[in-house]
Amino acid sequence: MNFEPPKLRIPLCRPSMGGNESAYLEQCVRDNWVSSAGPFVERFERDIAAYLGVDHAVALVNGTAALHLALIVAGVRPGDAVVTSTLTFVATANAIRHAGAWPIFVDADLETWQIDAARTAEFLVDRCERHGNDWIDSGSGRRIGAVLPVHILGHPADLDPILEAARELGVPVIEDATESLGGRYKGQPAGALGDAACLSFNGNKLITCGGGGMLVTNRADWARLARHLSTQAKLPGVELIHDEVGFNYRLTNIQAAVGCAQLETIDERLAAKRRIASFYRELCAERPELVFMPEASWAESACWMSTVLVNTEHDGRNRHTVMACLADQGIETRPLWQPLHLSPAHRGCGFLGGEVASELHQKAVCLPSSCDLREEDFARLRSAIFAGLDDVPGPG
Repeated sequence: MNFEPPKLRIPLCRPSMGGNESAYLEQCVRDNWVSSAGPFVERFERDIAAYLGVDHAVALVNGTAALHLALIVAGVRPGDAVVTSTLTFVATANAIRHAGAWPIFVDADLETWQIDAARTAEFLVDRCERHGNDWIDSGSGRRIGAVLPVHILGHPADLDPILEAARELGVPVIEDATESLGGRYKGQPAGALGDAACLSFNGNKLITCGGGGMLVTNRADWARLARHLSTQAKLPGVELIHDEVGFNYRLTNIQAAVGCAQLETIDERLAAKRRIASFYRELCAERPELVFMPEASWAESACWMSTVLVNTEHDGRNRHTVMACLADQGIETRPLWQPLHLSPAHRGCGFLGGEVASELHQKAVCLPSSCDLREEDFARLRSAIFAGLDDVPGPG
């Protein structure tokens, strides 16, 4: 009897270790700095700030906490509206709701898959009215508290039109750069152009702490307030006196130690991500049914999660059946997120746009993008993807 052992699973995007993580963790244990105080927390903040070229960084428990605090320190009030992307992970909208505000979702741009910058700017300039020092959405009557563009999949959004319109109104811009560390917009780091930005160090991100996030800004007052609120708003001194309602949002020294080690190898990680993207781009050139995610001429994507469109509906085949075929071969994929203006969790929020985000959601497949993919993995992926396109049967 012939027996072929099962092939190892190829995960979507797993963490990659192998630098100084073990040594730094051992130092934390040896020195007994394991909680939210310790030298690695401050070092991680300094290193991230230096990498992005910003003045301040505040290390937090995750990217959602960073988004929440960024909205608060930017002055977003309960009942405000925050203009943001519809095609993104739900945490962005959840953070807006945690701050007591309401999202106005903006459709994606087919040329970049990012937030439609022209539509965003048009809304701010043409559909918002000045009332005293505030700008009010003429449709909902809500004050515009902030604009929160998201850089998805490693590629930066087109920020110049958004920044120009928002600054004309005096509305803060917070970049959700949780997926784009290492990406660049017109030569500048994604996350360094708005009034503040938020990063994520979840297990699937370019660098990870196992969790973790960061708020970065050039505004000393915002950074000071974010750090204060992240530690339960405790005033200095031995007495346990708290002057505001704060949060338990501070990153631990153990997590920061891992982050410091990961950041030391970020250039190698970015090179690996770009090598993976190049593989998929060449693969797509062989098959007209596949379209690789775009990269604008003004952008340098971090290529965090390589994603393709499956443009085949004949014989009942679509991205769902292709994904199912890959899953049968132990290859993990995922769809893009449901556009948030369609999410039951955010029903009733405003939406600016058409069907671009919905079309991308229906056709897009995120493919394995772990930094440690090997040549044999690429060969297996190529064979499986082509088989998924050729051999998946129709319904019935």
